[in-house]
Amino acid sequence: MTDHAVRVAPAGADVATTNGREPLLSVRDLVQEYVTRGPGGVKTGVVHAVSGVSFDLMPGETLGIVGETGSGKSTLARAIIQVETPRSGTVRFQGQDLVGMSKREIKKVRANMQMVYQDPFGSLNPRWRVSDVIAEPLLGHTSMTREQRAARVDELLELVGLRPSTYRHRRPLELSGGQAQRVAIARAVALGPALIICDEATSSLDVLIRAQVLNLLEKLREELNLAYLFIAHDLATVKRVSDRVAVMHLGQLAEFGPVDEVYAAPRHPYSRALLDSIPVLDIETGIAKRPVALPGEPPSPLNPPSGCRFRTRCARAQDVCAEVEPERTKVSDRHEVSCHFPLAAP
Repeated sequence: MTDHAVRVAPAGADVATTNGREPLLSVRDLVQEYVTRGPGGVKTGVVHAVSGVSFDLMPGETLGIVGETGSGKSTLARAIIQVETPRSGTVRFQGQDLVGMSKREIKKVRANMQMVYQDPFGSLNPRWRVSDVIAEPLLGHTSMTREQRAARVDELLELVGLRPSTYRHRRPLELSGGQAQRVAIARAVALGPALIICDEATSSLDVLIRAQVLNLLEKLREELNLAYLFIAHDLATVKRVSDRVAVMHLGQLAEFGPVDEVYAAPRHPYSRALLDSIPVLDIETGIAKRPVALPGEPPSPLNPPSGCRFRTRCARAQDVCAEVEPERTKVSDRHEVSCHFPLAAP
């Protein structure tokens, strides 16, 4: 380990309590595993999907979560919102530990924590009209009259840039992908949540529509003081919308810090490799520089390597990397990395 790295307690992912504010969301030592079974239901292994993840999210903040497919990003989101119960760890939201809550208690919490998925058509009932889709959470969580709900639906459609008279009576399959995602966002903000988890919410949209939806999300964040957990494999998108970024690899956090700092000077070899895989346009020639491919194949989460899980693909790996799992260390005030031999700052 370099002499400038300072060890931090593994559960204290980030000293995010700033200016006396308490975190909106605190995740500590979260673990999620799945048993795999073969013929006859015989156990064949365990998928280590999320392993000891810890972080804080502040009110009004956007935290980006990036990583390759299979790194555990979406599993982490489902465990946080309690669509799945994690194997161990805590998820504290607005001061309440969600793990172990009853379904009724979780339903109340979800008024303040919503999720927007990658495929809007998969999350919208195709038989319902847009007005019914958006009104659904209002029916379950408020005592609004029918007239009040109708007025709120029109207000929400306006908020996400859809003319109520044009869209309220349409069904999801009569919408474009961008319009359907706007409807999903309108439903997500209907109850005035404090946190929205965006799980690849823009990745299925073309470039122009993606930019429009990102503009909408940023506008809503300003107007409604929303916090976002923004999960994506598109690193450029994450850089645009995020205040801080968490880099996930095989179920663990490899690096965590302010987005500008991590992108300008990544300290984990995996983060560096991810950023090198982005095509970069040469301004002088107008030609995109060929991205550098990540070396080797990702190990299986059924049998992750001992010690550092990135060591089998890392040019800096030494014997200790196979023997000891790296602890999270501070490399600057708010920048942490899980690596025995972090890259030097430029």
